[in-house]
Amino acid sequence: RSRGLGDVYKRQLREYNDTNAVMDLVLFEDAMKHVCRITRIIAADAGHALLVGVGGSGKQSLSRLSAFICMQTTTTIMISSTYGLNDLKTDLQVMYNKSGLKDEGIMFLLTEGQITNEKFLVFINDLLSSGEIADLFATEDKDGIVNGIRPAVKSAGILDSRDNCWNYYIQRVRKNLHMCLCFSPVGDGFRNKARKFPALVNSTVIDWFQPWPEDALLSVANKFLADVEMQ
Repeated sequence: RSRGLGDVYKRQLREYNDTNAVMDLVLFEDAMKHVCRITRIIAADAGHALLVGVGGSGKQSLSRLSAFICMQTTTTIMISSTYGLNDLKTDLQVMYNKSGLKDEGIMFLLTEGQITNEKFLVFINDLLSSGEIADLFATEDKDGIVNGIRPAVKSAGILDSRDNCWNYYIQRVRKNLHMCLCFSPVGDGFRNKARKFPALVNSTVIDWFQPWPEDALLSVANKFLADVEMQ
């Protein structure tokens, strides 16, 4: 069974590498199990994954492959010395409109290192818990969204009142926008954030990345030494 699944995932990885930056992954059994878990989580409406493991355990790479398998576009934020709350709001507005107005599948990949301001997690907590982030859109922007979503609301046989249109938009966002949060269990950072922002745990499904087993290390070694001439 795992051999057949491995063939499927290897084919998906080749297709991913044809259209994206190449990921040179070794899909040993543990890695395939994580891909299975992540795809199952983000395929569900309002499904968000919390991946917990030390750096270098494959959380980001396997998240990108999982999003590709689920036909979702991976989106992340580009942190710089000037990146602040307003920049995050702008990035979230783009994600919301792609997932809500355009009905596109989006996987928002966020790592612990990208949370340069703890206030970022106020927005993330709202996204995870209800899908509706307070003050994300100005009133005139909301009016544009309501008008943009109105044809879809009518097509669904729903009365196209302002509240119904907005609620339909948020439901679409919850259906299409999924988060993969990558955290490390080392130190007190993860525990403190989970206490202050409970949706990080309450509104996600946790996938623990344990140390690689011996057969995984052997698989990686075999792949990268395959072309090396041993004297």
